[in-house]
Amino acid sequence: MGTLTYDGTTIEFEDRVLAHLHVVIVNKLRRRESFSMSWRDAVETGDGRSAIWLDASIPLYFKFSGSRPPVIDREWIELLAESAAGSSGLIVTDETGEPIRAGLVVVGSERF
Repeated sequence: MGTLTYDGTTIEFEDRVLAHLHVVIVNKLRRRESFSMSWRDAVETGDGRSAIWLDASIPLYFKFSGSRPPVIDREWIELLAESAAGSSGLIVTDETGEPIRAGLVVVGSERF
C-alpha cells in the first residue's frame, strides 16, 4: 500500500492506483487547476465517502511501497482525467469505473 499525504491527512491506496492518481493530479496541478478528489472509505473507517480539495499551494506527498513503477494504463488515465475535469471532481475508480476504497492512516488511536 502506498500513501498520499495532503495537508496533514494520509490516505492509503494500492501502488497501482496511486501511480495513476499521481499522473492525473500532477497534470492538473501543474496547470494550476484546483479540484476535488473523492473516494469510498474502507469498511474499517465507516464505509462512507471522503473528499479533499486539491490545490497547488498545499504540499502533496506520494509514497509508493514498491520500488518498481507499475505499467500505466492510458485508458484508465483518461477515465480519471475526465472525472477530474467534471463538476464532481476526481472520483477514484478502477479501470472499469468502479469506485475504489481507500483507508486513512491511523495516528495513535485516532483516524484522520
